[in-house]
Amino acid sequence: MSQTAIDSRRLPNFPISFFAVVMGLSGLTIAWEKALHVFSLELHGIGFDPTLSVGLWMASATGAVFSLLALFYLAKLVVYPKAVLEELRHPIKLNFFAAISISLLLLSIAFLPTDEAISRPLWLVGASLHLLFTLYVVSVWIHHEHFEVHHMNPAWFIPAVGNVLVPVAGVPLGFVDVSWFFFSIGMLFWGLLMTIIFYRLLFHTPIPERFMPTLFILIAPPAVGFIAYTRLVGELDPMAMVLYFSALFLTLLLFAQARYFARLKFFLSWWAYTFPLAAISIASMLMFEQGQSDVYRWIGAGLLSILTLVVTFLLFRTLYAVIRHGICVPGH
Repeated sequence: MSQTAIDSRRLPNFPISFFAVVMGLSGLTIAWEKALHVFSLELHGIGFDPTLSVGLWMASATGAVFSLLALFYLAKLVVYPKAVLEELRHPIKLNFFAAISISLLLLSIAFLPTDEAISRPLWLVGASLHLLFTLYVVSVWIHHEHFEVHHMNPAWFIPAVGNVLVPVAGVPLGFVDVSWFFFSIGMLFWGLLMTIIFYRLLFHTPIPERFMPTLFILIAPPAVGFIAYTRLVGELDPMAMVLYFSALFLTLLLFAQARYFARLKFFLSWWAYTFPLAAISIASMLMFEQGQSDVYRWIGAGLLSILTLVVTFLLFRTLYAVIRHGICVPGH
């Protein structure tokens, strides 16, 4: 059988959740940019600034991955539109479409320190697209005919709560009122969905193993919310402290479940570990920048080290799964 025949059979199973890879790589890029700035790793004597050079290289590589995945998914849309429609109607896969707009917003943040001319259009497209995804997904939630409580998992945070990400680049780019609008949407749905998630966890059947890594997404809303909120208000106030320490507690809670995560079979959902770890790492280093104890800088550095190891492992593990045809198959 030819390679073309094999690839054409796998294309309809190319999952929208693949864009979680871009979220993880973008998070790693932004976290390293923050770390290089916080630790002042600048070699001015030879005219080399790794904060810019490393950040630009990592952002460009992540952008290339996004472009490749977008090309594959566009091909799927053109050749197998019914398969895309099935994902749009799926109670869980539906939420990962917003990972496309989240990826654009994260790339905007990643390019912001090095090239505003690239960052601005990425932000404009990402924010506009994310609003459309939010309106569509929430409308589907309201008018659904087939959702049940066991469909609920933290991936539902991506379209609605993901709005809190917009101010991170939006404020420096000058879109302050628009950033408050998106931040308010995200915080509104964080409270609503967090309540439903814990109701589902406490009183219904356990989350299936393939979705267990998505529990790490619980860290992202308060961590990103803290970063966005400090952008908006420009200082560290009690609300910011509540957001940061909520994220830090959820991080400790999930680290305490390490033995359960260690037993899981590999799925693409493992990439759910990455962006939340990046968010709490960046938030910790931002706490240090806001004049807090030096311990937060080292918390951020420690989490960044873990994140770097996790992303490196997942890159090799995902590539291995692709080569062995373990991804882009029914049911994965």
